[in-house]
Amino acid sequence: MSFKEHQKSLLSVPVLVAALGYFVDIYDLLLFSIVRIKSLKGLGVTAEHMLSEGILLINVQMIGLLIGGILWGVLGDKKGRLSVLFGSILLYSIANILNGFAMTVTQYAILRFVAGIGLAGELGAGITLVTETLPKKIRGYGTALVASVGLLGAVLAYFVARHFDWRITYFIGGGLGMLLLLLRVSASESAMFKSSRQKHVKQGDFFSLFTNFKRFKRYLNCILIGIPIWFVIGILVTFSPELGVALKLPFAVNSGTAVMACYIGLAVGDISSGLISQYLRSRKHTVAVFLLLTLISIVLFLTYHGTSEKVFYGICLFCGFSIGFWAMFVTIAAEQFGTNLRSTVATTVPNFVRGALVPLTFLFNYIRQFTGLIGSAWIVGLATIVLAAVALWHLEETFSKDLDFIEPLNEQ
Repeated sequence: MSFKEHQKSLLSVPVLVAALGYFVDIYDLLLFSIVRIKSLKGLGVTAEHMLSEGILLINVQMIGLLIGGILWGVLGDKKGRLSVLFGSILLYSIANILNGFAMTVTQYAILRFVAGIGLAGELGAGITLVTETLPKKIRGYGTALVASVGLLGAVLAYFVARHFDWRITYFIGGGLGMLLLLLRVSASESAMFKSSRQKHVKQGDFFSLFTNFKRFKRYLNCILIGIPIWFVIGILVTFSPELGVALKLPFAVNSGTAVMACYIGLAVGDISSGLISQYLRSRKHTVAVFLLLTLISIVLFLTYHGTSEKVFYGICLFCGFSIGFWAMFVTIAAEQFGTNLRSTVATTVPNFVRGALVPLTFLFNYIRQFTGLIGSAWIVGLATIVLAAVALWHLEETFSKDLDFIEPLNEQ
């Protein structure tokens, strides 16, 4: 294909729908963290209950993500990639709009659960559609474009929350999703999925991922390579104010600024990892480079004892850049499995990685009793890097892999 043909493919409707869908997805996912205190105050929650109610809402959203990951993944393989994009966008758009009308914490919690289910389907279905639609030589560009555009949704959420009432921010998110549905109408279904439907093979069998040891090992390795990403986001950056105190920094760390810097770096990193994978013609080598950068960023973060706030937030920016293989690891997962299981894997893997934050925070909280916050962060962080490196070693290279194949599910 010529350069113009490659450019046309990258700017095709399926790629744009996936990218903008993930943009709205990340907007909503981060919006709650940004407006949590404002919204709970608006619902009459007192200061002494602010943390407990916030944890409740985060947990129910996470449960929704885990359930939705399985639901949308299976539906994507059984009914089609576009059906999941349509359903997930519609569900979280409606939940967003209704969030703006919530009058009690119970109503808020129910709607965050529903939104979590909707949010779970967007990235996996989008990456699956893109990998099956684009020529194999430029798949890395496509998935990098999806993730980088999507992660900029965090930037929009930050600025919208600064200038509008918390209820309006939810209305805006829901409205963006509804507008996206108009673009989705002109998108076409994956030809690979249509072909697999005609072969009458078993599709979307989630439990088959656990009935064959080699397949389960492949699936588990796909999850493990993404764990360091959520260690950095969920522990280092989220608890940066507390870690800043433990590091005896002479200034109070602003968690919102730290998160903002991290996500800007993540967007740049996702573009870079896509370009690097195209240059190296290797997914594995690219992820290995970014795992090394992640290790360096953890070391920089946990050993910083300077006095400059700008330098500290610069480290947060670098932390985000170093974990900018989010799209790459989902792409690897999608490319590891046949088209009859691809959506199931690509949708469940990122949501199980997000869900891994629960045991990670449990370990972090438990170990800190013996080592303190910094020691605990060292132990948990290094453990995630080692697990990811071992998992990556055992996965096959998929850069030039032809994805038009069926996963044999009769093997036990």
